[in-house]
Amino acid sequence: MPRTVYFFATCLVDMFYPNAGLAGMALIKREGLKVIYPRNQTCCGQPAYNAGYRDEARKVAAAQLDLFPGNHPIVVPSGSCAGMMKHHYPDLFFGKPEHAKAVDVADRVWELTGFLTDVLNIKLKDLGEPLRVALHTSCSTRREMGMAHAGESLLAQLDAVEVVEQTHKAECCGFGGSFAVKQPEISSAMVRDKTEALRATEASLVVSQDSGCLMNIGGAIEHQGEGPKTQHIAEFLWERTRER
Repeated sequence: MPRTVYFFATCLVDMFYPNAGLAGMALIKREGLKVIYPRNQTCCGQPAYNAGYRDEARKVAAAQLDLFPGNHPIVVPSGSCAGMMKHHYPDLFFGKPEHAKAVDVADRVWELTGFLTDVLNIKLKDLGEPLRVALHTSCSTRREMGMAHAGESLLAQLDAVEVVEQTHKAECCGFGGSFAVKQPEISSAMVRDKTEALRATEASLVVSQDSGCLMNIGGAIEHQGEGPKTQHIAEFLWERTRER
């Protein structure tokens, strides 16, 4: 069991979902761990990398490599950013002077919900009112990080939460970062399928491990005029289980 972790918050958490980052750190601290938040952290480099700008992505990513000098896990509240750091940093820096650092960082990266379940074996006590919830697991969390089980496991511990399953459970919401901008018609059709499936569950709330998916799904629901609210799973878990 580690005693200390680094927390890499991600751009979207920093700018749009700060409470998700605070909640993720609070969940870890409650388990008795020290959480270090490197103040100079910025973007992981994923947007430039996915757009094919490898040199630019490498420049952004290189600035993150020196943020984690201690041999502690690096916890990320996003499957896509965790996937970038864990699976693409070694290739991005292959043949470069920073390669060893990139491999070291990659080896220590954990997606938040996977860290809570697979490392901390966290036990949750539900203190909330009865609620029907649907879970959207992002493509990166499911496929790159292999952590689809983590969100389901955490929600299953909440006695007053009924978790309902959508028909499009394993399908992309259509965000995909710049994909939503470059292919708006396809992205819109995908998120329409996703929101229709979520509405059909009659859930009051949709939770996810990825802020990008929450922005896309929540924005579509708002535009469509009806549907469940959205929330990052870290914030939801903290609200349901913290003593007041």
